[in-house]
Parts: sequence; structure tokens; C-alpha cells
Amino acid sequence: MTSSTPEVSDYGSVDPAPPATHGSSAQHREVLLDEQARMFERMRAVFALRNDGSDGSVDTLCSAFSSKSALLRHELAYVLGQMQNPRALPTLWERLEDEEEHVMVRHEAAEAMGAIGDGRSRPVLERFLTHPAAEISESCEVALDLLDWCERAEWNKD
Repeated sequence: MTSSTPEVSDYGSVDPAPPATHGSSAQHREVLLDEQARMFERMRAVFALRNDGSDGSVDTLCSAFSSKSALLRHELAYVLGQMQNPRALPTLWERLEDEEEHVMVRHEAAEAMGAIGDGRSRPVLERFLTHPAAEISESCEVALDLLDWCERAEWNKD
């Protein structure tokens, strides 16, 4: 692989920006929440926090849903799904339930719930199965199917 080729992350994805490699979690938070910072730098902070993987990083990522950028909010939901930390669920539930939220963010919040694989999301996802926006209803269907699959996989372990 050449240095000009983006690297595949530990999460199996090619990220739209490489994670920041310098700075503390507090510094990444500062960049992430700075509405004046370049989107590339904010994304680098997102991926650095994702790679950190701590509960504190989940909290920081969740706090950034206040951003004006729907693109950034979408990416936040995506990485929270990658992290698979149930600590993010209340925030993801709020994003899906918010009729004022951009459909792209709501769709990604639903998919993140499925990726986290926690059955507590089931009632929230079921409520939106018939949402008029196909992006939302279909994402909830996929997330519920993933929850079912996860439960069957757990049953088969025994």
C-alpha cells in the first residue's frame, strides 16, 4: 500500500479523514465542538475519539450532536455504531425520534442501534417502521433484523 492510499481502520472502514494522531481527548473535543474549525479537522477528531473507545469518548461524540452540520452528525452516528457501546443509545434514540433532525442522521442513528445490538432499542425502532420517509423506515427494518440476528447468534452459543 502506498502512502497516498487511505488506510483501513481497525473498524474495517476507510474513513473520510485520518484520525488525529496528536492531542488529548480534551483537545479533540475542543476541535470537534468548534463550529469554525474545518470539517476535515473535526472529522479527524471524530475518528481519534472513536479509536480511543472510552466511555468518555462516547460522551464527547454524543455531545457533538449539537453541531450545525448534518454531515458531521451523520458521521457521529456512524462511528457510535462502530464503537458498539450501549452508552450511546439514549442519544441515538433521541436522534431517531427528533422529527426536526435531518433524515440522513436519523437513518444512521437507526443503523447504529442495530450495530450496537442491544434489545433496549427494539421499541424505538419498531415505532418508526412505518415512518413515511423510506430512509428511516427501511433503516429501522434493517436494524431490527440485525437485532434478531444478534439474539439468534447468542442463543446458538449456548
